[in-house]
Amino acid sequence: MTALRQRKASKGKEPPPGAEFQSHQSNCCTDHHAEKILHGDWSWWAIIWTSVGWSVSVGLGLLCCIYIATLHENDLWFSNIKEVEREISFRTECGLYYSYFKQMLQAPSIQEGLSDLIHDNLTESKRTINLLQRMNIYQEVFLSVLYRLLPIQSYLEPVYFYIYTVFSLQAVYVIALYLTAWLLSGSWLAGALTGVWYILNRVDTTRVEFTISLRENWSLPFLALQVTAITCYLRPQLTALQQKVMVWLMYVTTFCFCLTWQFNQFILLVQALIIYTLDCLDILTTTQVTTLYLVQVSGLLTVWLLQFCNSMILGSLVLSFIVAALFIRHCQSGLKTGSLLVRLGKVLLHSTMVLLLTVTINYLAKKALQLRSDEHIFKFIKSKFALGPTRDFDANLYLCEEAFGLLPLDTLERLAGTLLLYPYILTLLLLSGTLAVAALRNLSRLKGGSSEERKGAGEGRAVAYRPDVAYNLLHTLFYGLLAFSTMRMKYIWTGHMCAVAAYGVCGTEVWTLLLNALRCNSKVLLRIVRYAVPLVMIGCLYHKFWPKLMEELSELREFYDPDTVELMTWISTKTPVRAVFAGSMQLLAGIKLCTGRVLTNHPHYEDKDLRERTRQVYQVYARRSPEEVSDILRAVGADYVVLENSICYERRHRRGCRLRDLLDLANGHIMDGPGENDPDLVPASHPRFCEAIKSDTAAYTALFTRTFQNKTFHVYRVKKKRKKSGKSSSEPSATQ
Repeated sequence: MTALRQRKASKGKEPPPGAEFQSHQSNCCTDHHAEKILHGDWSWWAIIWTSVGWSVSVGLGLLCCIYIATLHENDLWFSNIKEVEREISFRTECGLYYSYFKQMLQAPSIQEGLSDLIHDNLTESKRTINLLQRMNIYQEVFLSVLYRLLPIQSYLEPVYFYIYTVFSLQAVYVIALYLTAWLLSGSWLAGALTGVWYILNRVDTTRVEFTISLRENWSLPFLALQVTAITCYLRPQLTALQQKVMVWLMYVTTFCFCLTWQFNQFILLVQALIIYTLDCLDILTTTQVTTLYLVQVSGLLTVWLLQFCNSMILGSLVLSFIVAALFIRHCQSGLKTGSLLVRLGKVLLHSTMVLLLTVTINYLAKKALQLRSDEHIFKFIKSKFALGPTRDFDANLYLCEEAFGLLPLDTLERLAGTLLLYPYILTLLLLSGTLAVAALRNLSRLKGGSSEERKGAGEGRAVAYRPDVAYNLLHTLFYGLLAFSTMRMKYIWTGHMCAVAAYGVCGTEVWTLLLNALRCNSKVLLRIVRYAVPLVMIGCLYHKFWPKLMEELSELREFYDPDTVELMTWISTKTPVRAVFAGSMQLLAGIKLCTGRVLTNHPHYEDKDLRERTRQVYQVYARRSPEEVSDILRAVGADYVVLENSICYERRHRRGCRLRDLLDLANGHIMDGPGENDPDLVPASHPRFCEAIKSDTAAYTALFTRTFQNKTFHVYRVKKKRKKSGKSSSEPSATQ
């Protein structure tokens, strides 16, 4: 619809598993200048070298922020277009979220603005909902309050304050990935390589420049910070104070991540599975496992309180899993005893019990809470993995979107083109092999006692594996699988992928294995390779991509969507302020932002009643009689309905995935066009409403009056029952 046109650990305490491996790494020429400062070594060289590392991290973060902001400006000519065009550029749900920032700023006071959000009757007609409970919009509330309090109104427009904040979070994201790579490898060169890779792979690491308000753009930087805090927490030889600081950092970052994205529970579930796997492999101590679980629970419960006891959080799978894992672990005190086969059997039995208890707890919780808000996600998962065919409208709506399909192979081609994929795969293979060996040795080493109980045993500690490396390895593996299964989730994986690959290039583990295999390992050669290879790679990447980046930044385009601008202008000037509009979720979000009118439905899909209402409103694109459609629209309080030619005559999706096809399938009707149909589908008894209404026959004009039209949109007023049509002559109309 939019065209873009060219223009111009403490003493005396037991070290955790992997401590010896960390010590071995320290002896292998790793530069732990930051760690030395942490432990009281304030030599000038250590201070200077660490300061340079921090400066480079901030520099790369700012570079990424400026780069993305420039792309956004060049793509839309954002500084030169009208306010309505700026707001239209916040597409789909992005417009809905930004509208609440705008609404808070337009409120007479902060208190009244909050009250309007808590008792909102504009987002869903004929309903009053608590937006702070239903949606994750605390970030919009926080920014609106901050903008009111700061003395910047005279020289910084609200929209710029908003988008610059989101772009600044990208700088935080890059810095977090930088620190993770630095902590893993012991060299800030790994962080520098991570930042370079993140920027060069922008297409696959972020989409923030054209989906600014999307919840993931707020939350993923905090997830990256949480991973950095976990990585630091799992390092050995931290003092008690440092451990407490890391635990608080993990809690704060987990809380911020959960507060800003409604899908937090599913991302944390994957993370909980990582922690559970490391526990089963005896890589982490009981204290570490329990602490990480409790950090997740604390973050979720804090968000639950702030979201007015949102039942979707209490009924989440991750909470059920953590409760089950901790309970079964407490009951199975002898889990880590016996020979290898016995322990493998116990792990299998333990996992089965945890799974069954998780399902039981989750089922009972949802029954008690009468929770059905997230059932569409499980329908989608069931259909996606071919666990049963479905004609469910909500599930098919997700399945037919490219973002929820499998990861395209051209993604790997792009990652290989920036020299990221090859070191990543090599690092993954070598670390996975060594983890498997270390896990088998841990499971077969002693016939009794957990890792805490084996203190001082002759066989030693957990063999040759650092907990922080193990966590990051499983993190990239698990989220990599998630990315391959659902393309939209690749943005969680690709950023961390940069850090893991940089660790492989700059760390000692991979090079030690390779040099040992070549029988030429020495401290001097190891040091040379660890510095030379990343510097050469950065030089090659600069030579290859710097001209391309400059060319990309020189491309100037302009936002151009005159039909939508005309529609929004007409709605703002020719319809009552409290008029209720029905239509597609994506368009209605823009109407809410640009005009402030009341909506029947919207893109925030995590509510069962809203999903049912959306399916009903979408019957305007199905084969339904005018009387049926009129009854549906009147039931939801609609005064106007907006029909889009791009949906009514859609060609973007294949047959079976067009919106009209999904509605036909859900209604049991044969689909349009040549192709096969299921034998139980029947021909519809009425023509397609969005097409037939344009004929202006008596059956339609008796119930609907056309009030606006252009090449893209047709707007009809819904006539009320027992009201004469003579009043419609006063309605404004528009022609091509």
